[in-house]
Amino acid sequence: MPSFRAPGPRVPRPRRYLTCEPRHFDVRYAINPWMREGTPVDTALARAQWESLVRVYRDLGHTVETVEPLAGLPDMVFAANAAVVIDGRVFGSRFHAPQRRPEAGAYARWFEEAAGFEVHVPQAVCEGEGDFVPVGGLVLAGTGFRTTVEAHQEAQEFFGVPTVSLRLVDPYFYHLDTALFALDDENVAYYPEAFSPGSRAVLERLFPDALLATADDAMAFGLNSVSDGCHVIISPRATSLIEGLTRRGYVPVPVELSEFHKAGGGAKCCTQEIRGSSDCRLRSSSSQAGAMEARCD
Repeated sequence: MPSFRAPGPRVPRPRRYLTCEPRHFDVRYAINPWMREGTPVDTALARAQWESLVRVYRDLGHTVETVEPLAGLPDMVFAANAAVVIDGRVFGSRFHAPQRRPEAGAYARWFEEAAGFEVHVPQAVCEGEGDFVPVGGLVLAGTGFRTTVEAHQEAQEFFGVPTVSLRLVDPYFYHLDTALFALDDENVAYYPEAFSPGSRAVLERLFPDALLATADDAMAFGLNSVSDGCHVIISPRATSLIEGLTRRGYVPVPVELSEFHKAGGGAKCCTQEIRGSSDCRLRSSSSQAGAMEARCD
């Protein structure tokens, strides 16, 4: 495992992630343009790729927990869709596709029984961090294919955090987390053509210094990435985006998740972030994370 070190001012912050082993991962139905019913899945390779992702997180100093996968739920590996967690409050999911609806209850039980959280079950269709991206004191919220605007309003009432609705217009980018990710607490990377003209204008106004991805980056799942504020877990095929991140002082950490692309997912889809109520930013020296220094605000 190479040593990833933070250059310049980029400061990684330890995160707490929830994942789900791909024990039952398969492509049994088609609910997005990436999926082809009956596409062969290399189960051993999928597990090896998922284990590599988890190992990278832990080597970078992050906490990784797992929920027990359930037979008959092949997409349960995509933990991000299960909820969005801010300040220790859990806003659960209500899936659009009937095939995925049982996942919501399985994850809610983990949050309640294993982690001791209370879970708010939304009334509107909502697919968790698939369509909610907390950044800069806001929650960016995607709609157009899965999560509804009503869920955006419900989440704002629940969290008391300003929620900005963004309309997705390309079915290949059916979730916000396929078209945009938070680089750190202040900035984002995104693919402009995934959004309606008005939503692009909103993003330009909110994030004038955003990192813009090309169509090739986006189609390579380059925006389904996970950043700790310095290290960015990213698809190795998103080469232009990797170059752009490097120029800005981030440390790209390529992880191959090609088997999960067959179902329309990548690193972020496999990763639910649990943001605690006493989320402390660290800058402490760590042999695993390279240069994490402690800073609690």
